[in-house]
Amino acid sequence: MRIFRDHRHIPADARGASAAVGNFDGVHLGHQHVLDRARRDGVPLAVVTFEPHPREVFAPDAPPFRLTSPEARANRLAKLGVDLLFELPFDRIMPLTAEAFMADVLAGGLGLSHVVTGADFRFGKGRAGDVATLRDGGARLGFDVSTADLLGGSEPVSSTAIRTALTEGRPGDARAMLGHWHRIEGPVLHGEKRGRDLGYPTANQSVDGLHLPRLGVYAVFVDVLSGPHAGTYHGVASLGVRPMFGENTPNLETFLFDFTGDLYGTPISTALVEFLRPEMTFDGLPGLIAQMDDDSARARAILRGEVAHG
Repeated sequence: MRIFRDHRHIPADARGASAAVGNFDGVHLGHQHVLDRARRDGVPLAVVTFEPHPREVFAPDAPPFRLTSPEARANRLAKLGVDLLFELPFDRIMPLTAEAFMADVLAGGLGLSHVVTGADFRFGKGRAGDVATLRDGGARLGFDVSTADLLGGSEPVSSTAIRTALTEGRPGDARAMLGHWHRIEGPVLHGEKRGRDLGYPTANQSVDGLHLPRLGVYAVFVDVLSGPHAGTYHGVASLGVRPMFGENTPNLETFLFDFTGDLYGTPISTALVEFLRPEMTFDGLPGLIAQMDDDSARARAILRGEVAHG
């Protein structure tokens, strides 16, 4: 998949695409339905999205809400067969009128042949444009327009419903709406290395800017995305603030079963499979280690019955 971060100077072989347009946070089943509507024989499949997420611009002080980082979203779209990702800077798009967005970005800049949106899509300065506006513009500017209905009937699949499931510690329900495991992706960071001293060395990941699932311990799958250890592993992860050690910045610490090696700086993707327990404090390290032993045994048993892919 090729990624473009400007609608200007798009090469000829990236023009003429059929594109799904939207934020695609989480790339859930509703988004995948829009993508399927955009698939056309003989033309590239594209996604047009915006960075930062418009909600981060209009509500900068709101709690983190994103289900996926830009990198994780791109990885998921590539897995779904997207050929071109147009990740456009929202600060440049926001001031454009609906007409300018259609003429200068969709038609003139990207040269799209077909545009697919959700039925409630709004665009342009002041959200003045809607699907009817887009259809009219497409007829004049040379691109077809289709819409995709919401999935789920009276309880449609949405990023909001997925966030609720994750907040309540229901990653299985989130997966049913996502069509894949909810994953936290990013490089392995250096931590305090306490786990190594306890016999549980962990791969630490930042969760900055992301919606926080319920804090606690999870059975997880881990994809090591590159390097000599690339592959899929089973593990157990703690998402939280480490109350035993008086920490207050959330992160994700994952112990990979039956693994030895150095992952610092390596990108990994950690899939939350099942919530095991909330965060706890202990009277001393022996109690903590005994609980970690129990968490690991439970996670191993759970993961034996699950499919890692997705």
